Amino acid sequence: MKKIFIKFMLIIPALAGLFLLASIPNFSSIANDKNFWYLTEDEIIVDETIHDFGTIKESEGTVSAIFTITNNTKKPVLLNHVSTSCGCTVPNWTKEPVEPGKTGKVTAIYDPKGRPGAFEKTITIMTSGKPERIGVRIKGIVERE
Repeated sequence: MKKIFIKFMLIIPALAGLFLLASIPNFSSIANDKNFWYLTEDEIIVDETIHDFGTIKESEGTVSAIFTITNNTKKPVLLNHVSTSCGCTVPNWTKEPVEPGKTGKVTAIYDPKGRPGAFEKTITIMTSGKPERIGVRIKGIVERE
């Protein structure tokens, strides 16, 4: 009797878990380098959330990272505004609406002049879609020559 009870107590939670998983809406997954997240099919997708420049030389001037934004919704999306956490990083972005299935770009231009050492800067992208706010980062190490 005890064996039947133990088997019963193991089977019920397993079945409940399977039913729960079957009831979750269709999710897409995006994986890149060290980032992994889930999103629904009606959201905006960013190709990467962290861009690592590695070690850069101060004397070589500005460096830039391009973040590709894909409109995975059924209507046009605007990249309303892009801001940075520091004046050393200048954003540039697609101003026209990004049509469904198409991509827009956000470029972050970092000036290492006078900033030796490690850095990490945040770029905040405000959109008319979901999510309304997207945070991406750039990081690296500036070497002085």
